[in-house]
Amino acid sequence: MKRTIITAAATFTVAMFAGVAAHAATVYTGDTIQGKRVISQLDVNDLEPGKKHSFYFQGVQMGTGQHWYLPVVVAKGAKTGKRILLISGVHGDEVSPVDAVQRTMAQLDPAQMSGTVTAVYDVSRPAKEGVTRMWPIAQWGGQLIDLNRVWPGNEAGGNAPTRHAGLVFNRLFKPNADVALDFHTAATGGGFTAFIFAKLSKPEIKAMAELYPIEQIKNDPGYAGTLETSFVMAGIPSLTIEIGGPRYFDKRIIPMFVEGTMNVFKYHKVISGDIGRTSKDAGTFFGDAFHTVRATHGGFLELLVDLGAKVAPGQTLAIQRNSFGEVVREYKAEVGGEVSTVQRDAMIEPGTRVMQILYVSPAAKCGGDGCAEEQADYVE
Repeated sequence: MKRTIITAAATFTVAMFAGVAAHAATVYTGDTIQGKRVISQLDVNDLEPGKKHSFYFQGVQMGTGQHWYLPVVVAKGAKTGKRILLISGVHGDEVSPVDAVQRTMAQLDPAQMSGTVTAVYDVSRPAKEGVTRMWPIAQWGGQLIDLNRVWPGNEAGGNAPTRHAGLVFNRLFKPNADVALDFHTAATGGGFTAFIFAKLSKPEIKAMAELYPIEQIKNDPGYAGTLETSFVMAGIPSLTIEIGGPRYFDKRIIPMFVEGTMNVFKYHKVISGDIGRTSKDAGTFFGDAFHTVRATHGGFLELLVDLGAKVAPGQTLAIQRNSFGEVVREYKAEVGGEVSTVQRDAMIEPGTRVMQILYVSPAAKCGGDGCAEEQADYVE
């Protein structure tokens, strides 16, 4: 009996550690796509130090049984250190993030690094192929799913994008990140400043946000289902970065975020060098609430102020005309602050978001994490 107990215990111990090792290891599927090996799980600890490594990560299956694949580049430092994750393509019409992350990765020399920087592109792969914000699914005659409302996902339940999010979060993102930076833009039809959403009540997040020489930062509690919030809930400091407008490379704003991200690397001692320009140098405007101006009529919109403009209560922001050229509505500011987002499409329907103004709320209105937004007003 005693021998049986010892054997069983030993077997359990071996199995337990084998399970841990199996879970931690990078898993290669055996497939190769355009010369890149395919993985279904990543552990950056497995990779050779002092080099850059490129893979395709195997995401969820399509209806045909084939998979969506995500490009992954890992700059593995020669020395140990922080693991920083850069993400782009959670929405398919966001292309400036791809350029910003590519430019950032191009500046890294793994032989001179301490730690690891992992870049993941085209996370919402079918949306990226169509240059659209939403992930299209075939269920119920076709639907469009916002991938940034289903994190951290569920590998075994829900629709295809929800399962995809679970695979990506559990097997690619979370095991390889001490810090995560999620890059976005405004949606098609809109425009954004150089902007960051950050939970500033957390010192490590506040310190990173302030390293960016950008235009605006919102102290924000986050929104359930977003990638940033899922990281923070998992104990991983994270920022949501907004690089202007969709579907084009915003060459004015992209360099601000490349410089800021390099500052984050220096702050975490992944690379050496002096910190560059920061929010203090840029005169960044900080707020904790959005005032959303929403269309009450259909018609043609003329903006009277643009991104970054300082506005005062009662100021006219936009005029709307019908097809006869008659003015049907004037939209006015209800708060003082700075314009963060605008509607770029001239012809709009009732309910369309015309503009958002970032402002500092009265002390009693918001807590230490800033004001939460309604789902329809949340722009991550």
